[in-house]
Amino acid sequence: MFLSPAAMHIPDGFLSLPVVLVGWGLTLSLLAAALRRANAASQLPLMGVLAAFIFAAQAINFPVAAGTSGHLIGAALTAILLGPWQGMLTMTAVVTVQALVFQDGGLLALGWNLFNMAGLACFAGDLVYRRLGALQARRARAAAFLAGWVSVMVAATAASLQLAVSGTVAVGLVLPAMLGVHALIGIGEGLISAGAVAFLRGAQPTVMARPAGAPGNRRTAYLLLGLGLALLLTPLASGFPDGLERVAQRLAFDAKATALGIGLLNDYALPGVSSPALSTALAVALGAALLAGLGWLMARALARSQS
Repeated sequence: MFLSPAAMHIPDGFLSLPVVLVGWGLTLSLLAAALRRANAASQLPLMGVLAAFIFAAQAINFPVAAGTSGHLIGAALTAILLGPWQGMLTMTAVVTVQALVFQDGGLLALGWNLFNMAGLACFAGDLVYRRLGALQARRARAAAFLAGWVSVMVAATAASLQLAVSGTVAVGLVLPAMLGVHALIGIGEGLISAGAVAFLRGAQPTVMARPAGAPGNRRTAYLLLGLGLALLLTPLASGFPDGLERVAQRLAFDAKATALGIGLLNDYALPGVSSPALSTALAVALGAALLAGLGWLMARALARSQS
């Protein structure tokens, strides 16, 4: 039987109000810095296509242990391709659309979800990739693998501490549980990141250049191919709970989760479509198209304002 992708991010109800407010303060400050530091104007179409690819790839949950699944975050790969500041803005678009349209992650918890997956994960992945001398071809795959793994572990550690500070669960319980399952999920993240870097380097070495000298059209074409493949694989996603959900079930705080019920395509399903596989595939395709379209519209608006 087909199962829709498991929910991915921290839901509302898991974090206390003071922790939520601190999260929004930190995230808004980091986003303001990203908007100042990112050289994003010429990269918006590419950022939109990359966001669409990451969104579709995240919907493919893969089994990592009995009854548990994982999914790509994509922050490390995004930072490797665009740099950490552009990567953060790209991941912000992905995580925000997931929360607003698909009710994947809470609206109050969105601040910390952005901080963990768009902020910390991007910068951790970028730091590891650059420190390992990834501009040398023989090290690129290993560097990308470790960057992906570390990005997952950093985000999982941050989420564990946020849950503990909120009083939801003791840190001595949640931290080892989260790190244990996400160490396995990180392997999947690392393999996907390494595979993407190896493919891009093999297809055209200069495609890995950072935005200042990057052949954007070629990268966009490769990302579109990846997006198409991800959409084809979406119906095969595992329906097992992801790492956070599984830990919440094991430690008995899953009942604290709340939802406002305002998502247009809740649970990655398109209303009125009888086939669950087709319903999810179409919903993910619509989300990917929305993200790519937002990048294109912003690029057009900027081009007109500068002309």
